[in-house]
Amino acid sequence: MPSILGANSVSGYQITNSLRLDAGSSSFLGRNQVAPTQAGQIYTISVWSKICFPNGQNATILYGGYPSGSGSTIDDTILMHNVSSKGLFWQLAVNDSTVLGKNADSHVLRDISAWYHIVLSVDTTQGTASNRWKLYLNNVDITSTLANGMPDQNQVHYLNQQYGGDGSSQNTHHIGRQGNTSNYSDMYIADFAFVDGTALTPTSFGETDDNGEWKPKKPDVSAYGDNGWLLEFKQTGTSANSSGIGADTSGNDNHFTVTNLAADHITEDTPTNNFATLNPLSRRLTNNAPTYSEGNVKLTGQTGDGQNNNGIATIQHLTSGKWYFECKATLAANGNFGVGISDNPVASNGNAASDSNHVWYNKDGTINYGTSSSGSYGNSYTNGDIIGIAFDLDNGAIYFYKNGTIQNSGTAARTDLITTMSKGYTPIGFNNKGVSEFNFGNPSFSISSGNSDANGYGNFEYAVPSGYYAICTKNLAKYG
Repeated sequence: MPSILGANSVSGYQITNSLRLDAGSSSFLGRNQVAPTQAGQIYTISVWSKICFPNGQNATILYGGYPSGSGSTIDDTILMHNVSSKGLFWQLAVNDSTVLGKNADSHVLRDISAWYHIVLSVDTTQGTASNRWKLYLNNVDITSTLANGMPDQNQVHYLNQQYGGDGSSQNTHHIGRQGNTSNYSDMYIADFAFVDGTALTPTSFGETDDNGEWKPKKPDVSAYGDNGWLLEFKQTGTSANSSGIGADTSGNDNHFTVTNLAADHITEDTPTNNFATLNPLSRRLTNNAPTYSEGNVKLTGQTGDGQNNNGIATIQHLTSGKWYFECKATLAANGNFGVGISDNPVASNGNAASDSNHVWYNKDGTINYGTSSSGSYGNSYTNGDIIGIAFDLDNGAIYFYKNGTIQNSGTAARTDLITTMSKGYTPIGFNNKGVSEFNFGNPSFSISSGNSDANGYGNFEYAVPSGYYAICTKNLAKYG
């Protein structure tokens, strides 16, 4: 199953923003459904999603449900990423009994660096059972590979129904939360559409480019229906209106209420320009695993003493170009902290600070090459300081900044990156009991100034050095 790393073309339809959902913050969007154009039987969901799966929980894409007449039970319909199978899961439950549950076990979604396009097209009025719903992944129809059969003809789903069967309970739409439970989600979402009353195919939302890659296009939807909506995440407000994070841009004004979301949850990491994050599946093993959060750009180390917890970027093995990223430090007493690059970040298990192919700026102000230290290099740093890393793979040099000030009077920390290169360089960082917040242009922390690179990409706290660029697919296509 092909994944979407982000279009390299600088022309065509561009998605400018996505929303980062974070389970640790209990963040989600919700709205009460209105009277639909076609109640419960015909609808389409289209969403571009970048999954995180950092800590072993499911990720709810869209939930619709209500408390049933019996009081404690729940009637619901849910579409989600399933952490156990790494596939898609769709369930229809009435009185807590699964009427229809389908798991896409044969189509695992393992690539947490990639954007996937998911379309669920439903029309239960169809006489032919196999036409009553279709599930597509990156424009591939995967319906026939799934288990548990088709819905009954005219089966009602709560993803498009205003009230419950007894007519007394308001039905909800939740994104990033499974009903009224504590099950929240870690993922990025973009161009999220719900179409009431029409069963569409993926070609209404995407197209194949000249390289054979599936990519987004401007949604071609003639009518979203009364209960439909389109979320493009172009605003940063927290109210349920046209200026809010959950603004509906379909023309219906079916705006979502946001919970535990703020302006810094709107990112530039999108299906048309994919930014680096950290990869929980590609790291050195430690005695105690760290916690990944905020869309896999925040690394929280173990609480007890032990080996360093290591973060490794999803965009790896860079061999050319000039690149910049930042890391905000939160230090723990007597804990280690460093950030830099590595030529072979997953060569072996254990301490990331032990191999000579690393170069990193330590909290005490030294530059370290594995077990060797440069001695005094720059200023030490502490809680709240932001370290900038600029590495030049055209000339073999790397520079470090503290809160926007270049260290060591502008003298490179190392100038032999090219001659010692084996596989290409990958951003890394590590801490012991601390917190590392990486910013590859998609920060998890609030930015007070806002700086992009010369191409207009990224959102950084400090000015990007001249000639250096954010680590994202559009820049990689040009410079990498």
